[in-house]
Amino acid sequence: MQKGKSDKVLLIITFALLLFGIVMITSIGVPKSIQLSAPNVLYPNCDQEGVDCYLLFKNHVMRVIIGLVALIICAKIPYKFWKKAAPYLFGTIIILLLVLLIAGSTYNTIAKSWFVVLNTSVQPAEYAKLALIFYLARWMEERSREVGSFQYGFIPFCIISGLIVLPVILQPDLGSALVIILTAVSIYFIAGARIRHLLLGGLAAFLISMLVIANVSHVRERFLAYITLDKECVEDYCWQSEQANIAVGSGGIFGKGLTQGVQKSYWLPQASDDFIFAASAEELGFLRISLVVLAYLVIAYRGYKIAGSAPDKFSMLLATGITTWITAQAFVNIGVNTGLLPVTGITLPLVSYGGSSILSTLIGLGILLNISKHSTPYASNRVHGRGNRWSYYTEHRHNSEA
Repeated sequence: MQKGKSDKVLLIITFALLLFGIVMITSIGVPKSIQLSAPNVLYPNCDQEGVDCYLLFKNHVMRVIIGLVALIICAKIPYKFWKKAAPYLFGTIIILLLVLLIAGSTYNTIAKSWFVVLNTSVQPAEYAKLALIFYLARWMEERSREVGSFQYGFIPFCIISGLIVLPVILQPDLGSALVIILTAVSIYFIAGARIRHLLLGGLAAFLISMLVIANVSHVRERFLAYITLDKECVEDYCWQSEQANIAVGSGGIFGKGLTQGVQKSYWLPQASDDFIFAASAEELGFLRISLVVLAYLVIAYRGYKIAGSAPDKFSMLLATGITTWITAQAFVNIGVNTGLLPVTGITLPLVSYGGSSILSTLIGLGILLNISKHSTPYASNRVHGRGNRWSYYTEHRHNSEA
């Protein structure tokens, strides 16, 4: 198999988003840095001893460096390695998710989503996304003839996905669960799933969601916050959504300028994490924050292009899953920050402050870059196997251009 060069556009966009995240965390992260470095100081300022106004910046840069090392390593590891490792990684992450339900840390939330290792928090749900992608890509390649079957395709797919989704829901981390489901469905769809099976799965997911909303108090509160966002609401559960909307709206077209945002200091919780898009919109304005949205659209385009020209079915499904995961999480986060979706508690990939998110995303992008080295233009049915949708799309695109 002839090796080419990595996708330069994807690499440039990755570096651009990382740089954007560093700049915005430097600008937005000062209030939280002060809070973390000097929690007991009554009126802290950056000149006081023990007050570190750039604690988040230092931590974030170190995490980005570690993530970039991981990206370089994964870009060099042959993608077929992940096919061999998939069962072991999948089994390990299931065990970690189950242990997390018993021994996990909450970090001021009700969700047991983190382990504390060497004074650093690790969020297994971020790595569970990758583990499920690896395993589903391997399983669907091996069972390609049975993907369209209800008994041997749809039911096993639901069981495999449920082994990851259910523990994540029980944490509860519904934002990550939503991204995992979207990612798994995208792989299943491209592998050749029947539409009626997907509709059946969608109906089941809708009914389960209604049960969760009705019976889990904090989920119900977030849903109420979402449906009452256009009305006056003084309840605690409306606070995040309302303050995010104020931040986005107050930025206007051109923004208030770097470091000039108000919401990050007093009003908007998690401004450097889950709500970094809203806090950035306040300082940068609509025109410049739109470039961030465009960047994720470019990642989607380049990622799916890599999937469409991947050298074999495993790499095709792997590229599809990684691309869907990163872009779906990005647009769910943006939807939350702009009031289009209920609060989910997930990060903005490559931008938000969060070590597990940065590391897992850069590992995924490194794998995607490795697959791009082996891309073959207009991959044929002979390579991918009939019944998958990328073969249909690439064949028809080739015929239309001929």
